[in-house]
Amino acid sequence: MHFYVRQLRDVKGGVEFEPGKNKPSTFIEYCGLCGWALALAHAKSGDAAAISGYIGKSDALEDALATFASRYSDVTERDHAAMAKQARAGRIKVAAKKA
Repeated sequence: MHFYVRQLRDVKGGVEFEPGKNKPSTFIEYCGLCGWALALAHAKSGDAAAISGYIGKSDALEDALATFASRYSDVTERDHAAMAKQARAGRIKVAAKKA
């Protein structure tokens, strides 16, 4: 499997996944831990009752988030295509695919 991950800043460390050495469950567990850390950070970023009151009961926020996610996936696909093109041209180094 191939994954393209955007990262703004890494000051806490990370993990390297090597084909053939890591089980897929390791990556899934890592993603879960990242999600948990992100959820904790967001949970501390505001007053839940105030945010809920601001959002209201309509579907406006849900619709906006879905629209953003769809448009952002298009951007990600274009970015990946551009990156793959640069890799094929030898302008960027990428890990070799192992069979």
